[in-house]
Parts: sequence; structure tokens; C-alpha cells
Amino acid sequence: MVLLLTCAAPSVSTQQVLDRVLAHVNGQAITLSDARAAIGLGLIRVPAGEDPITAAMEQLIERQLLLGEVARFSPPEPDAAVIAREKSAITRSASGADLETLMKSTGLDEERITEIARDNLRIQAYLNQRFGVTVQASQDEAAEYYRSHPEEFQRDGKPIPFDEAEPIARQRTSSERRQSTIAQWLRDLRQRADVVVLYKK
Repeated sequence: MVLLLTCAAPSVSTQQVLDRVLAHVNGQAITLSDARAAIGLGLIRVPAGEDPITAAMEQLIERQLLLGEVARFSPPEPDAAVIAREKSAITRSASGADLETLMKSTGLDEERITEIARDNLRIQAYLNQRFGVTVQASQDEAAEYYRSHPEEFQRDGKPIPFDEAEPIARQRTSSERRQSTIAQWLRDLRQRADVVVLYKK
């Protein structure tokens, strides 16, 4: 997501940069406005106690790397109706006056939010195509997850028997393995990319 703001000057060849560049990813700039827009739209997760700009920058670096892969392999184009639903879900987290303020302060417009929604869908389609929707988990793996996460399998303060919890444990094990595989792939992708981080808290 690139929202570098420029202001037209008398000379066509001259531009005044009005935004702060946080990082470059294969020549693409990630700016402070990008980070603030991503936070405002709920596109990134800020871990407790972490600097929100740093968290946003790191996740936007990953997003830009993913978009580079999407551009190379071109997953199916999402339908307009699906894009509209995704856009509605994005703007729901920052609606009304808050959304208007966010758009004014970061340079977002309706077209850009539509593009973000389309990118979300294309990224998800690419990841599903490359890594599958689920990763099959064995009963032993599910049992290990069940033993390692007892707090997730409680009812009225009492443990749920494994036989009853097994389908959920399998699903969560599968999701955890898939996320771990994707995270490792992204780390490898970043090592091969030209990533320059300029922002320091």
C-alpha cells in the first residue's frame, strides 16, 4: 500500500514530498500516512506494548512483498460484488466522522479504499492457492495442541473431554501450522528482497 503524497509545483519535473518515508520495499515507498491509514482501517494488528508505527510498518512491508508475488502470479480477479463487501468490512472499523478524518489526514479516497479491498482479496486468493486453505492435522497433533492449550478447552470452568474437543483442536492445529509455514516463507521472501527500513522509534 503506497500513499506517498506530493504537491504539484510550477515545474512539472519538481515535486515536494509532504509525507515521511518509513521504508522502501523493492523500490516502493511505505510512508507514515500508509501506516496511519492501515491502523485506522484495522488492516494491521498492534501487539500490546508495541509502537504502533513500527508494527504497521513491519506488516506493510510484508503486505508489499505479498503484493509483489501476487503481481507475478496473478490469482483470479475478485468479483466487483465481493470487492464491495470487503470494502464495507474495512470501512466499518472507521465509519462516519472518524473515517472522514482519517481520509483527510492520510490522503485516502474511495478509489484507494476499493483498491485496498481488492488487494486483500487477491492476497488471500494467492495464499490459498499456494498454501491451501487448510493443512491436515493428525490426531496426535490435535492431542498435543489440546494438552498445550488447556485454557481454550473449558466449559463452565471445567476441561472439555478430548473426544469432544478434537475437531476444534484439529482445526486450530491446522491453522497454526499454516500460519507458521506462511510466516517462514515471508521471512525467506524478505531476505531475498531489497528492503530498507528508515524509521526508528
